[in-house]
Amino acid sequence: MHSHLMQCAKSFPAIAIVGPRQSGKSSLVRMAFPKHQIVVLESPDIAAAARNDPRGFLASFKAGTGAILDEVQRVPELLSYLLEIIDDNPVPGRWILTGSESFLLSEKVSQSLAGRVAMLELLPMTHAEIALFPGKKSAAKKSLNTAIFAGGYPAIFARKIDPTLWISAYLATYVERDVRNVLRLGDLSTFQRFLGLCAGRTSQLINASALAGDAGISQPTAKAWLSVLEATFIVKLLPAWHGNVRKRIVKAQKLHFIDTGLACHLLGIRSADQLQTHPLRGALFESWTVSEIMKLQASTGERGQLFHWRDQNGAEVDLVIARGDMMVAIEMKSGMTFHSEWLRGLNRFAAAQPAQSTLRRAVVYGGNAPWIGDSAEGVSWSDLKLFADRIFKVGAQIKILKKTRA
Repeated sequence: MHSHLMQCAKSFPAIAIVGPRQSGKSSLVRMAFPKHQIVVLESPDIAAAARNDPRGFLASFKAGTGAILDEVQRVPELLSYLLEIIDDNPVPGRWILTGSESFLLSEKVSQSLAGRVAMLELLPMTHAEIALFPGKKSAAKKSLNTAIFAGGYPAIFARKIDPTLWISAYLATYVERDVRNVLRLGDLSTFQRFLGLCAGRTSQLINASALAGDAGISQPTAKAWLSVLEATFIVKLLPAWHGNVRKRIVKAQKLHFIDTGLACHLLGIRSADQLQTHPLRGALFESWTVSEIMKLQASTGERGQLFHWRDQNGAEVDLVIARGDMMVAIEMKSGMTFHSEWLRGLNRFAAAQPAQSTLRRAVVYGGNAPWIGDSAEGVSWSDLKLFADRIFKVGAQIKILKKTRA
């Protein structure tokens, strides 16, 4: 991510980095831009000053000085005023924006800074990044259950904190601050129950009506709350693949928790050992793998183009990656022993594609040894970075928000 951030800083006057709270956005930009002045807009007094006099606030930064506006979604109206400054002096890399609510920040950025900003996503750490911490390399390489249970938030590994303790505090902060701020909720208990129900549905197709019934809320409310969970980077709603598939497919989105440590905590899992016999271990592994690929994709500067596939007969592929005229179909299995049945969905998906399409098939599984078959390759869970590097080897394709004619 650092190299792509610096690449953008050479070309664009503003860079917006979005991601969940505590994913390392502030640490990244402080390291990358040590001479920039830092303003944390989450502080009530600073946010109030920015709202009351946005022109004066932005004018306080000298022309030759760069600025980091941390948690800029707290004062989104600043972006409209920032447009004038950028147009008058479009120095590359001067304005660095971070935010933990993607829909608020992205909407304002697209309206106010179109054509002037590069958008990047920073998600929690990958398995490969966690292995770089002292003492973590060998343990992380050997234990899939530990990887799923601990998740990827940097503080857990940097401070050597028990994941259960840290995640408990994180969830309390998230619900009390981010959710209350976005939804204007009074009683948060219903939302907390809804969050737990979502954890129990990780890696499942979303049925908003059933979820609403279990949570005791209306279907529109359930859909709105799911949108908030996605906008605050708690879950990813994976759309169904529909391009060039002749047979009817299921259109429902598939829910994945971006951090399986959070999902484990909400499910009452309090140790990695509990995962070995837990009925949702396979579902958690699928979400962990999808999340890893999302993170590795984001680190190259790319976003989106990830889908799931399921036909009317129940054949499915856990993840479809679309890259131009090439597709990668991936099945995820937490077991360590290969079974030919694992290839059923991949083969059905391949048969449904046009003859001229370029398709690559893979199974990410819980074993440690890679393998090559006649129609697919086996990828060890611990070698996902090597696999993703081959997929995304084209390099960064930074999403640029373009101007549209009025």
